[in-house]
Formats: sequence, structure tokens, C-alpha cells
Amino acid sequence: MIKTVNIHKSFGKLEVLKGIDLFISKGEIVSIVGASGAGKSTLLHIIGTLDNADKGEVSIDDIIVNQLNEKKLSAFRNKHIGFVFQFHHLLPEFTALENVCIPSFIAGVSKNNAVNKAKELLGFLNLSDRLEHKPAELSGGEQQRVAVARALINEPSVILADEPSGNLDSASSLELHQLFFNLREEFKQTFIIVTHNQQLADMADRKLTIRDGIIQNGNSNNQ
Repeated sequence: MIKTVNIHKSFGKLEVLKGIDLFISKGEIVSIVGASGAGKSTLLHIIGTLDNADKGEVSIDDIIVNQLNEKKLSAFRNKHIGFVFQFHHLLPEFTALENVCIPSFIAGVSKNNAVNKAKELLGFLNLSDRLEHKPAELSGGEQQRVAVARALINEPSVILADEPSGNLDSASSLELHQLFFNLREEFKQTFIIVTHNQQLADMADRKLTIRDGIIQNGNSNNQ
């Protein structure tokens, strides 16, 4: 499903990733933990094609994504990868419904089909009564659920979440991470979640620790 081979990444003289080998199965929920600056988000961004490795290979669904040209890569990312960030990155001038529809519009989906799909997802996330609300009118937890719906709208095979509960209180954080499991059951996506929250990381099927630029372990949480 997702495979990285010998991923290296440096910023100036600082070598952040020193040869990351990783395999994640379809439908798996994997958390990535480590100290600040360990390279968690860097690895996530490389897997998500938002950044390039200095060396190594990333494949998703047997497609080597770092060999795609810019146009094909952009199309692949929009169709196959959904992103959820700590800061929701919702556009403030648009409603919840409009924010969720945007990736579908970029993909060329008709307005009617995009709106129907967005309403379905927002309903699944218990936001049917918030469709016409703008981000400033939503709670932090509601904004994050809108961001999750936006990540799901194109039915991507992979969801990448970077500190998704970083701005949420404890109850909302737990609710969001449980939501990922519900979504996995409903839509069969694969999730990679970068988090500092050890309790939430332990909920994943497998927890990976990055230390000194390499993955130190990949403990299964189901043993």
C-alpha cells in the first residue's frame, strides 16, 4: 500500500531523516511519534508528496510517486491522498459545505455531485446542521471535522494527519481519534497520524517512533 525505501532529507547541514524504510498495509492506522524536530512531519510531507526527499523512493498503490512529473503528481495527490492538519486551513469566507467541496471542484467533479457527496460526509460527521456556517461560527472540534470531511471528499486511499488534535481539548481529541477508526471501518482508508499525544498514539494499530532520523521501532498496539 505505502512503501518508503531509504528516505533521506536534510535542511542545510542538518540531516533530519537518515534512511527511513517503511511499509504500511491497506486499511492500517499507524501513528508516528518522536521528539520535536525528529522528522515526523517531514516524513509525512514526503509521503504526501508535499515535499521531496533528497534520496530514496516513495510508492503508494505500487506507483512510485517521486517519479511523477508535477502535473501528474498534483492529480495523484488530489485523488489519492487526503490531508488533515493541526491548523484546519479552512477558507474563512466559505461555508463548511463550500470548504468540503473545494477538492472535488479541483478534480473536475460537477457541482451537484460534489455538494451531494459533501452533505453525505458532513452528515456522517454529525454536522448536517452546520452546513451553512463559516469557520468562525464553528467550534474547534467542528472545524476539524469539516477538515476531515474535506480530506475524504475525493475518496482517497490514504489520509495523512499532522497533529490533528493539537488544538483540541482532551475530549475533542479523543473523539477525533475515535472518528478515524469509524472512518476506517466505513470507508476503508489507510491513516498515518503524526502526534505528540502518546495516549492517542497508542490507539493506533501500530506506533512508530522516530529518533535520530530513523525509525527505532514499530510496535503493534494489538498484541
